[in-house]
Amino acid sequence: MQHLTIVTTGGTIDKIYFDAKSDYQIGAPQIGDILGQLGVGFRFDVVSILRKDSLDMSDDDRQLIRRTIEAQPHRHVLVTHGTDSMVDTARMLQGIEGKTIVLTGALNPARFQGSDAVFNIGCAVGAVQTLGDGVWIAMNGRVWDPMRVRKNRDANRFEEIPSA
Repeated sequence: MQHLTIVTTGGTIDKIYFDAKSDYQIGAPQIGDILGQLGVGFRFDVVSILRKDSLDMSDDDRQLIRRTIEAQPHRHVLVTHGTDSMVDTARMLQGIEGKTIVLTGALNPARFQGSDAVFNIGCAVGAVQTLGDGVWIAMNGRVWDPMRVRKNRDANRFEEIPSA
């Protein structure tokens, strides 16, 4: 992989805490700074299209994500996304030809000590350059098929959907 396109949509990974308001808001994308500090051996660009909590995403937002990815000239695409509706978006991205797309996010904001953001980003970067074309989710140290995964909100992690 020579080039990675990163599409950012908001979510917990980019949340910042406003102490005066005791509130979280979605700030600027963190992934470019993270990859820059890590000194990665590939070029990347960051395409910031949304700053939303994934619970607030609509089908129109998901169509915007899809159109944005389809318009990118590069094959490898990483999407940062909120975890609550990441699976819904990944499923809507199915069928995009000629691209390897990996969605990732964080259960704790990237700016927080002990966040899973850097680990998830690293897993997603490894996945996007080794998997074939299609759509994948990289969370909790695993790569998931979006048709076979769900977020377990009570356990705050992703898990495989049991076979019927």
